[in-house]
Amino acid sequence: MLTEQMPPDLLDAAKRRDRDAFQQLAEPYRPELRLHCYRMLGSLDDAEDLVQETFLRAWRAVDRFEGRTSVRGWLYRIATNACLNALASRASARRVLPEAVGPPAVEMPRGEPATEIPWLEPYPDAALEGVPDPAPGPDARYEMREAVQLAFVAAIQNLSPRQRAVLLLRDVMGWSAAETAGLLDSSVPSVNSALLRARSTIERRFPDGRPGALPAQDERQRRLVDRFLRVWDAADVDGLVALLREDAVVAMPPWPHWYAGHAAIRAFFSWIWPPGGPRADHLRLVPTAANAQPAFAVYRPIPERGFLEAHAIQVLTVRQGAIAAITHFRDTRVFARFDLPVTRPGA
Repeated sequence: MLTEQMPPDLLDAAKRRDRDAFQQLAEPYRPELRLHCYRMLGSLDDAEDLVQETFLRAWRAVDRFEGRTSVRGWLYRIATNACLNALASRASARRVLPEAVGPPAVEMPRGEPATEIPWLEPYPDAALEGVPDPAPGPDARYEMREAVQLAFVAAIQNLSPRQRAVLLLRDVMGWSAAETAGLLDSSVPSVNSALLRARSTIERRFPDGRPGALPAQDERQRRLVDRFLRVWDAADVDGLVALLREDAVVAMPPWPHWYAGHAAIRAFFSWIWPPGGPRADHLRLVPTAANAQPAFAVYRPIPERGFLEAHAIQVLTVRQGAIAAITHFRDTRVFARFDLPVTRPGA
């Protein structure tokens, strides 16, 4: 919702081109604007760039801000339109996971990764600090934890940019149709029509109309994650498969290959963990958190140099006490966004 107390002294000072006053007005909204742009764009790097652009545009226009809406609503208007402009200028307006690219694989990965595809990126939980998580109003359909999970962000990438914006503002932020129409320079009937089409697309992907909220980490989930760590360290294929749902998925962007179900996943892990195979190059996991889900920084040992090298960020999706997906993001550039080192001591 857009109602808030506006600090008039700060606003007046900002309109007189006081940079410190402007920073005090705008900076508290950086975490939630970054998350909003991430949902729109599917990339944390792109979201950071668009938030910077939002603040620059806001600074240039602050002397013309008339206060008809809140500072927060004004910044969301600028950020959303910046995202829409960015998406309109790109060859593809969506970022994807391998499941959206083709059917599940039956062969082991060969050749080169598909780096030309705009892949969805993980979002570090540390970046969620400072994002408000109250029930935003009766119009909201999604809780914050649900609306940041990988399945949700991947699902809304199938929407047109405008539908994506409407769904986020209405069903995630809980803004009214009138507020959303004002932000998008549109009409209430147009916003309502876009929302219906967006919900219809989501319902086709998820029969119950939503991916389903993930529970906050509890003791049961912690035990599951601990077991996962143990079977991974032991390269125990049977133990890993026993932790999975029957319909579990393993994906590893930018490789387009993905594996669905116990048999295919067993074959894949038997290929990377052959019985009696060498253990020196076995990937090591360091716990972290992404998209409000359990996650690991994955490091590859470099025995001859005595350290571990960044390899991937791995995110687990847990549903009903079992692992529903293992998404292995093979892009070491995201380590910096997780405030993780690219090398660690050890071998």
